[in-house]
Amino acid sequence: MDELREFFKRDEFAKYAGIKIVDVSPGYAKTEMFISEIHLNGVKTVHGGVLFTLADFAFAVAANSHGRVTVAINVNITFMKAVKTGRITAEARELSSNPKLATYTVDIVDDEGDLVAVFQGLAYRKKDTLQSLMD
Repeated sequence: MDELREFFKRDEFAKYAGIKIVDVSPGYAKTEMFISEIHLNGVKTVHGGVLFTLADFAFAVAANSHGRVTVAINVNITFMKAVKTGRITAEARELSSNPKLATYTVDIVDDEGDLVAVFQGLAYRKKDTLQSLMD
């Protein structure tokens, strides 16, 4: 999994947003970020795009954890609770997988463990390996 962590250091947008990988294993990833002023929308709650980005990054790490280039083909997110401060964590879990398609769910929670959003994603596995992109 060290190679996977190294690969995702290349994600400049996640880096800019302050997202970190906390844990990763095959079909699973946990990411987190600490909320700052740049993450807030006009009503001073975390912007929906920030929540989507956090969940999408966890989804990408989990989906690519098998070593093959895997991309999203359909995703959706449901917002459950507004959050303004603290840390938010996204936990991605693989629900089903076959050689070409895999489904994932990502729960985003706040510091109290309250559910902030639920993201669901359908991923397509390409023939290329992550290693081939790093060479």
